[in-house]
Amino acid sequence: MFLEPHFKGQRSGWIEVICGSMFSGKTEELIRRLKRAKIANQRVEIFKPRIDTRYNEEKVVSHDTNSLLAVPVENSHMLLEETGDISVIGIDEAQFFDMELPTVCQALALQGKRVIVAGLDMDFRGQPFGPMPNLLAVAEYITKVHAICQHCGNLATHSYRLTNAGEIVVIGEKDVYEPRCRTCYHMGNILNLR
Repeated sequence: MFLEPHFKGQRSGWIEVICGSMFSGKTEELIRRLKRAKIANQRVEIFKPRIDTRYNEEKVVSHDTNSLLAVPVENSHMLLEETGDISVIGIDEAQFFDMELPTVCQALALQGKRVIVAGLDMDFRGQPFGPMPNLLAVAEYITKVHAICQHCGNLATHSYRLTNAGEIVVIGEKDVYEPRCRTCYHMGNILNLR
């Protein structure tokens, strides 16, 4: 199913990962990079998991309401079918994709494509989220962005869930999550256990 790499006369491809907690600006940074690629007249396409319908079913939208039209996909293998002559591929909410996403991104990079991936590095439990750890391992470039802790004002690295839902994937916004630093995140979890 994977396309063979074309090395002769083709520039090298690579993978960039933008990661961090909720409300840290991951999608904003992804949109910024893709807009710059468009200014450079590169062929750009952005993809998102079909389950992410928070703002819009066919757009990637940042919390600051910047947006780009996106292609919703069911799984990572669809990226191989949809990216033919695209030179810059954006992938938002990577944590919601299947575990094959790192392999697919590597195949795309071997085809000479620039692959820019944004996603949560940790889930609400503070554990590595979905395919993100493997993406971080194979990426050439990694950018970790931070939000501001809602309690103390320090850099936030964790997504604290405000509800008692136990499932790993709960799509939500500020009514469900808030960014917290390591200390405030752990203090909130200790208080919830009492």
